[in-house]
Amino acid sequence: MALKLLFWELEKHLRSSSGASVVAIDNKIEQAMDLVKSHLMYAVREEVEVLKEQIKELIERNTQLEQENNLLKTLASPEQMAQFQAQVQTGGSPTGAAQPPVPSGTAQILPATQSSGASA
Repeated sequence: MALKLLFWELEKHLRSSSGASVVAIDNKIEQAMDLVKSHLMYAVREEVEVLKEQIKELIERNTQLEQENNLLKTLASPEQMAQFQAQVQTGGSPTGAAQPPVPSGTAQILPATQSSGASA
């Protein structure tokens, strides 16, 4: 909005002063360019801050998922790991709808978002 106002003032000034010097015109153009530059720099700084926050959140989420993955690997039986590796190699989804039943007497491991106990 301020940029439009500046250009409007510049245009009005140029029309009203047909004998205006080139220096005055150059000064107005320079002012307009400085204003554009400051607005762009402000917008870029804002966007950088937003992206930094998103990166921080993604790093935290990645760390959480790596910890959960390591825990699940340590708790999985060799048979489960072999089955998982086979699914990965064939391109199947290990988290698909066809989950093998949990044998009786085996504790079922819930994802961290579903567990009701304290987290590690």
